[in-house]
Amino acid sequence: MIKSFSVTDIGKKRKLNQDFVYASDEPVGNLPNVYIVADGMGGHNAGDYASKCTVETVVREIRGCFEKSPIRILSKAIRVANDQVRRKAREDKTLYGMGTTAVVATCLGKYLQVANVGDSRLYIINDEIRQITRDHSLVEEMVRMGGIDRAAARNHPDKNIITRAIGARDTIEIDFFHEELQRGDIVLMCSDGLTNMLEDEEIGRILKSQGTIEERAEKLIKAANDNGGKDNIAVIIIDVFAEEGRS
Repeated sequence: MIKSFSVTDIGKKRKLNQDFVYASDEPVGNLPNVYIVADGMGGHNAGDYASKCTVETVVREIRGCFEKSPIRILSKAIRVANDQVRRKAREDKTLYGMGTTAVVATCLGKYLQVANVGDSRLYIINDEIRQITRDHSLVEEMVRMGGIDRAAARNHPDKNIITRAIGARDTIEIDFFHEELQRGDIVLMCSDGLTNMLEDEEIGRILKSQGTIEERAEKLIKAANDNGGKDNIAVIIIDVFAEEGRS
């Protein structure tokens, strides 16, 4: 039995919440469950419009898709969302330049299928915490090229410059990940409002602490805000093997 909890928080510095989440433990179209985190960007109202429009479009497209392959379903839905955000930005000059990250996941028994655009993340936590997605950011590219190390990347001034986003270009490149889950695994999806405020080890420690997934999600939000809360925070926790008396 799968169980999830999702929450967003405006943080301590922003006047607008541009993060948008969706979580369904029940089937959506031909997928057995669907989870989405989107972190919008753009001028006033544009970022929150981009993230909301993307999530709603992806869910609608998944629901109406006749494909059986999860990758094809997710790919088509994200590409339609990209077209939709681009079209809306052309029609309304106040939305010009808007875009959003999107990380989308579905659990297929003991397998996890993930699609990612941008720098929102998906982790799997058990004895250790593993980042599954790869950030599409300028700083991450610098790390991969050997220009800077991981420690320097954390506080780099260009950390928030992303290299892929829904709405940025007419064509979109999507990363896909396929993971086999083990009993005891917890899946975390989040925006960079969490990961910029907390080290991975601290995130892992909170997720392995006692309490329901709802309580652990609130602990993550509180910890991010206590560390500065410089951005909106989005969190989805998925307990893939939820059992009686646990979570």
